[in-house]
Amino acid sequence: MDQKTHTTDDGRQVIVITPTGRLDITTAWQFRLKLQECISRVSPHVVVNLSQVNFIDSSGLTSLVAGMRDADKVKGSFRICNVHPEAKLVFEVTMMDSVFEIFETEGEALAGIPRRVAS
Repeated sequence: MDQKTHTTDDGRQVIVITPTGRLDITTAWQFRLKLQECISRVSPHVVVNLSQVNFIDSSGLTSLVAGMRDADKVKGSFRICNVHPEAKLVFEVTMMDSVFEIFETEGEALAGIPRRVAS
């Protein structure tokens, strides 16, 4: 699992996580822990790049939903990009493609991060 940090034009940190292989019952818990750690310690803004994930089951979807909720709790953002064609079908069949913000490319996902609002 690859992790990198991107800094937006207004100085916010965005974590880009790229899991590899399968996101299923055997790997979803590790992925979930990684999301929790990143959101609580690094940044509430997360982009999950699924280009290297060719299979997702319900456990994988659950870990993504949990990550989205964690980010929402701390007023962050949670986006998904580069969904592998084989995994895209799972999002469509479960209608999770209407729950998540899904972008074609990592660049589009990063460009869409809401700007910080001055208080």
